[in-house]
Amino acid sequence: MATIFNTRFAKFLILGILMLPCQISFGQLLSGNELHLTFSDSSRLSRQDVIAAELPRSDESLRPMLKTLKGRKALMSYLKEMNSLEGVQYNKSNARFYYRLATTFARLRMYPLAMKCFLKTMQMSSARHRKHQKLLAEPDSAQLDTSILAINGRDDSVVNSRPNVFENGVGDSVSKPIATNRIVETFNDGKRAAGYAILVHVKQPVPGKPKIFSGTNVGHTFITLIKYNNDSSYVSLSFGFYPRKQNLLSGTPLEPSTPSVFKNDSEHQWDEVLGKFISKRRFERILALSSKYSAMQYHLSKNNCTDFGISAAKIAGIEILETSGSWPLGSGNNPAVAGQSILQGKYKDADQDSPNSLFVESTIAKP
Repeated sequence: MATIFNTRFAKFLILGILMLPCQISFGQLLSGNELHLTFSDSSRLSRQDVIAAELPRSDESLRPMLKTLKGRKALMSYLKEMNSLEGVQYNKSNARFYYRLATTFARLRMYPLAMKCFLKTMQMSSARHRKHQKLLAEPDSAQLDTSILAINGRDDSVVNSRPNVFENGVGDSVSKPIATNRIVETFNDGKRAAGYAILVHVKQPVPGKPKIFSGTNVGHTFITLIKYNNDSSYVSLSFGFYPRKQNLLSGTPLEPSTPSVFKNDSEHQWDEVLGKFISKRRFERILALSSKYSAMQYHLSKNNCTDFGISAAKIAGIEILETSGSWPLGSGNNPAVAGQSILQGKYKDADQDSPNSLFVESTIAKP
């Protein structure tokens, strides 16, 4: 009897030692359930949990961290180490953190970083639902190289180059004209692409309300295009379609048609945004759309900034379901209704049923 007991105890002791790196509870051992252990995977998961435990979990703790150089360096270090771990383990808290970080970078107009963090939530969501197929931007795309789109050393300089943004918040500046050929040349950097993304921004005349104009303010719709390169660099540009003012009435209900101009909206404010990873083909079609619009007249009712924005969104497979309204002497697509549609969830990804494929954010506080 003693021999049998000692043999069982030895087996129990050896199994207990082996289980330590796998974090198996004593209750699991007693349950008698079959256990399939992969020690290397469980060790990575353990390390991921350790790193994740050190990350800020609320806006209140995230903002102070970003305001100091030490805090920003620590955050980027955490993110890079998390990305270096092989495999994607779903954790609801981690997914929320990455999405919160994506919204924070978007509000700070660091759109490439925002979409990188959003990509992480897409990966986690895919792991959660045990979808092992390739992560696609949409049906006609090549596989996204997620290793290149991970947070890396090049992102450090981006985060640390604008300390005043974190300390003082983001202001707004006047958008300046940009030639269409300059828009196209921005992305012709001679580097091989690893992925592409688009964001559609809407600034309502009255945030949170479908009021089409407030005094002379009619709001604005614009887009951001991002090209991620194989060397981990990226190129980003925000721009929108405007009336080229020839007099005070140009682009108003009294004189709706006027020459057009594109402007650099990299520092423009927004209330709502929809983002998505897209294919090279769609990216190039959006650039072609920009060239087409540059040769067109601006018309307040028929060809305005929102018309351009929703046309680009449609090419990307993003549909905003309600965008049109009327005003004295005119009617058409406008930022007030388009923004309200996003706020009310009236949008969809035409390529996928899952809402997780779209990055969605609003700067308007929900009641």
